[in-house]
Amino acid sequence: MHNNNNDYPSSLSAWTTVSILMVAYVLSFIDRQILNLLVGPIRRDLMISDTEMSLLMGLSFAIFYTVCGIPLGRLADTKSRRGLIALGVLFWSAATAACGMARLYWQFLLCRIGVGVGEAALSPAAYSLIADSFPSERRATAISVYSMGVYIGSGLAFLLGGLVIKFASAQGDVVLPLLGEVRPWQMIFLILGAAGLAFSLLMLAVREPTRRGVGAGVAVPLSEVGRYIRSNRKTVLCHNLGFAGLAFAGYGSAAWIPSFFIRTYGWDAGHVGVVYGSLVAVFGCLGVVSGGRLADWMAKRGRTDANMRVGLYAALGALPSVLLFPLADSGNLAALLMVPSIFFLAMPFGVAPAAIQEVMPNSMRGQASAIYLFVITLLGLGVGPTAVALVTDYVFGDDNALRYSLLSVGCVVVLCSIVLLSKGLQPYRDSLQRLQQWGITPASAETSAPQRRSATLLRPGLSSK
Repeated sequence: MHNNNNDYPSSLSAWTTVSILMVAYVLSFIDRQILNLLVGPIRRDLMISDTEMSLLMGLSFAIFYTVCGIPLGRLADTKSRRGLIALGVLFWSAATAACGMARLYWQFLLCRIGVGVGEAALSPAAYSLIADSFPSERRATAISVYSMGVYIGSGLAFLLGGLVIKFASAQGDVVLPLLGEVRPWQMIFLILGAAGLAFSLLMLAVREPTRRGVGAGVAVPLSEVGRYIRSNRKTVLCHNLGFAGLAFAGYGSAAWIPSFFIRTYGWDAGHVGVVYGSLVAVFGCLGVVSGGRLADWMAKRGRTDANMRVGLYAALGALPSVLLFPLADSGNLAALLMVPSIFFLAMPFGVAPAAIQEVMPNSMRGQASAIYLFVITLLGLGVGPTAVALVTDYVFGDDNALRYSLLSVGCVVVLCSIVLLSKGLQPYRDSLQRLQQWGITPASAETSAPQRRSATLLRPGLSSK
């Protein structure tokens, strides 16, 4: 077992890995979020309703992303993480390009499912790679830098979408060899797919670090993973659901904020894309890195629950902004009041996965990360946008009441997160101690490592209180 800081890759090698993985995350988020600004032209060309469009934006992607994430997370714990990510990038990029060739709704739906399946390979393997490249006191910052991809990607998606809408109104359709006449929105998917296929070659520059920490290099049976997670169930539930509430608020608002500006203040889509895309890219990145830096700073000063605590502070910081921005009198004021919510809702994206790495044996990190991603993606991306739409349609019954839907849904889920994250602090500290005990096994020549670990895990006194 390698715990010596000297065993870690050099700073240059470790940060090169983080940078390449962050670019992969940027590409994945552009491919994921670009639909939010292309609603009009896609609906027109495929002749579909708002509900059918929302399935393309969220649920079809989220269900397959989450379902495939857990087996792919298991592969990340036992096989080459670099190879797994490279295959994932190739797969989702091909599916993105295929979205640009879809002529019928069901074809587009299948392609979006393909994007979700490919992207599910990225984060569990990336979190595990980064955790093995940095000592624990630098890990939250490193994972936060990787997680900047969420905000750079989302910001670029809105910016690109806004620019494409402007370009489309000026240029019209394009004729390509082999493909024939292509709409501007289809052209975007083709370009993004090609960029991803080219990028996958960069994965060759990533070095696979030595697996380290408790349980490194041990293939643990699935039943034992389940048992370990159950013994830490309070921690896992408070962590996953607490951070899922913040993801719910973030994804739910991101899907509808362009429409909120268009309906409430009469902005055009191109203008919304540039303004909102810039805010998300700048303040989202600042938020996620600040969260990681704050957690590492607190950890160095003896706060063992620093990653969870930063999530709680972020939820408390976001609440006033979530309350105020939908009620602003003007679009410019709404954009200004939105800045704190973008910043604070971004903070957990680095510390939440870092918290999971801290309380899991190495041989379970990919699987535990996949479960975390399952919960936050299904609730955040899968349910968040639909919840806002349902409140608009069935509670207020008025498209122009979108501001009140954003306010009510946002406040409820952020308040739930505050309660869950505060209740999760003590169980999280208990789990850290439990992990240290899990690693202490009686050295016996006759007993294999997995058997010894099973015996330790089943010892009385180690189950959750």
